[in-house]
Amino acid sequence: MSALSGIKVLELARVLAGPWCGMTLADLGADVIKVEPPTGDDTRGWGPPFRDGLSAYFACCNRNKRSIALDLRLPESRPVIEALIKQSDILIENYRTGGAESLGVDYATAKKINPGIIYCSISGYGRTGPDAYKPGYDFAIQAEAGLMSITGPVDDLPYRTGTAITDIASGQNATMAILAALIHRMRTGEGQALEISLFETQLQLLANSASGVLFNGKEAKRLGNQHPNIVPYQVFAASDGHFVLAVASESLWRDCCTALEKPELLHDARYIDNAARVVNRETLIAEMQILFESRTLSHWQTLFEKAGIPIAPINSVKQAIEHPVTVARNMKIEIGNVSMIGSPLKLGQTPVDYRLPPPKLDADRAMILDELRQQGLIT
Repeated sequence: MSALSGIKVLELARVLAGPWCGMTLADLGADVIKVEPPTGDDTRGWGPPFRDGLSAYFACCNRNKRSIALDLRLPESRPVIEALIKQSDILIENYRTGGAESLGVDYATAKKINPGIIYCSISGYGRTGPDAYKPGYDFAIQAEAGLMSITGPVDDLPYRTGTAITDIASGQNATMAILAALIHRMRTGEGQALEISLFETQLQLLANSASGVLFNGKEAKRLGNQHPNIVPYQVFAASDGHFVLAVASESLWRDCCTALEKPELLHDARYIDNAARVVNRETLIAEMQILFESRTLSHWQTLFEKAGIPIAPINSVKQAIEHPVTVARNMKIEIGNVSMIGSPLKLGQTPVDYRLPPPKLDADRAMILDELRQQGLIT
């Protein structure tokens, strides 16, 4: 059995944060029914690329689910959605604030139908506060919650991250909250409402950057590929390519100087410890960069790996997918004819389970309705 076998999830969510949460629960064994409007989840049309009509975007966050299309504004959909709520342990929704209420799938209504339900609401800015009614999109939240201000080259435009990290992290936070709520319900029998916002998730993801501002009151700076608190910890250029060097401790700094045959750096008062190196980063990095440009990437990889110092080439997405670790850890999977990246969750006794490819729109209507009839939830 998988960890969440027997748990039923009703996903009233679209795009990424909510579906990411739903897929994670599904990978862990939950039975996830995805309710979509008749036009389908927006991401079904986000392409190219497509494969047999399936968008790669939709595929990345919707495996292991069953799909039924319902127009919740129509009276004839009401018996079905109420039956789905009644049989579910968990409901995930990411409507704009007020949207769930207008469709009759808000927490107060769901709780009357199913008092033990765990109701997870995902929004851009939270369901209360001055921006509760604003739509929440990853790109906008990355800008407004500070991430873009510290991402990108020092003297260029602020950048978004290459993937929708705020959405994905919000989906992960929602998953954690749901699992905690499940444990609470096991102990007490009580369901509850959960609330996850993209803004708060992104604020949390500022981590040490936010902590630094809280400590000294000074604005965090955009440093490109440098680290604000560790030196050397950044991208360097070899003669034939770029690499990342992560010298994150004093012992690694000693090993680095030894490997480079540069004892003078080790004894230079400007670089005597990490705090000194942060203050004097410009002179140190300039000297190291001149040295690294003199030899090839493979030379530096061999040298630093032998010395036990973290070094990594900057791979493309294709190279990362074809990486030996990806292969050895079974992270490239295929269900049906759909290739996907697998789950990173490795559970020894209850491993994740890849059962279903991303569903076609409304593909499981007949099966879902038949199950509800067998339970006496609809006629």
